[in-house]
Amino acid sequence: MIAHAVIDFETTGLAPAHGARPTEVGVCLLEGGRIVDRYQSLMNPGVPIPYDIQGLTGITDAMVAAAPTVSTVMKEAASFVGDRPLLAHNAAFDRKFWEVELNRIERKPRIDMACSLLLSRRLFPTLPNHRLATLVKALQLPMEGTFHRALADAECTAHLLIHIQEELQARFKVVSVDHALLMAIQKARKYDLNQCICKHGGVI
Repeated sequence: MIAHAVIDFETTGLAPAHGARPTEVGVCLLEGGRIVDRYQSLMNPGVPIPYDIQGLTGITDAMVAAAPTVSTVMKEAASFVGDRPLLAHNAAFDRKFWEVELNRIERKPRIDMACSLLLSRRLFPTLPNHRLATLVKALQLPMEGTFHRALADAECTAHLLIHIQEELQARFKVVSVDHALLMAIQKARKYDLNQCICKHGGVI
């Protein structure tokens, strides 16, 4: 199984284009189907955290006041990730912050971030929804910490990726679950899933 970096951000809002900045990042490194290392840090976004988001995440203005700057944390996170392929749950959200904040510090980001939300929709279509909390409960994944904190969510997503890799190996006899296969599956229409996996060495 290929090494991946699983990432999660907590932020002050939904989009950098509207002035939102990250307040926390969590990263889990996966190798050989297990978590081998972790990185987590609060960061000072330089803007107030809205009260509703403070209530959701538990991250307050007081907590980030003494935290490192966003640029400092992003340099550390980028170095920690290295050249590993990236994955996040609802990657469309995290990718925006990863790209914008790395561009701010003149670091070139990888943009081919895989999405465990999209992958779960393809592989587990009968679940009522594909929110992270729903998947953790339905698939009986390990859960430590609190949802909507970056490292806890990154760890849950890492366990979800391991489950997805094992599901592909068991159901479709895929020998190697690489990043290219994950990207292909999440882009495939649900009716084309079997054909997509066959193209990457799976057996139906």
